[in-house]
Amino acid sequence: MTSMRKHMRPPSRRPARTLLMTLTALTALTTTACSDTPQPNDAEPPPAPHNRPTTSHPAPRPSSPSPSPADGTDVGACTDGNCEIAVTEPVTIRFPAPDDAGRATLSVTKVGPNEIEYEVKSGNNRSTGGAEGPGQGCLTYLRDRGSGNSCGTLDPTRPSPRPGAVVIQATTGTDGTALLHIVSP
Repeated sequence: MTSMRKHMRPPSRRPARTLLMTLTALTALTTTACSDTPQPNDAEPPPAPHNRPTTSHPAPRPSSPSPSPADGTDVGACTDGNCEIAVTEPVTIRFPAPDDAGRATLSVTKVGPNEIEYEVKSGNNRSTGGAEGPGQGCLTYLRDRGSGNSCGTLDPTRPSPRPGAVVIQATTGTDGTALLHIVSP
């Protein structure tokens, strides 16, 4: 038995190291190949950098006059569920609820330079929105079985109609005039 041990070599660690290095290389290649990050192409110019604010506060916009709304300040223009008006003080607007579910009410509760707050009621549904800052606003999607809000930087142009929903957009104005859109399907 002693002579047999002399001829046996201890197991080599070389195959284990080779296997480990191969797996590491394959993992790196697979990760790179499956990455969603676009790789630079020498034939294409580099993409323009994205400028994003470093704070959560909106960037001030230059002061400009509020756009002239299609229906001026006529709250009565909204009774059919389609209007674009300017408001400078609290108002209440009644209009058709989505899917012929009766009447809905939009109550603007606060308007001032770069700010607006409002509440929408339709049946048992209630939604509130508010925004502060230049170019800020809220969109409310009012449906017969609920509603949803989204607030932030908005373009003051008329929102697109949505099937089965009344879209309400309220945008702040630097001069204390808020722009309201009500868009029915």
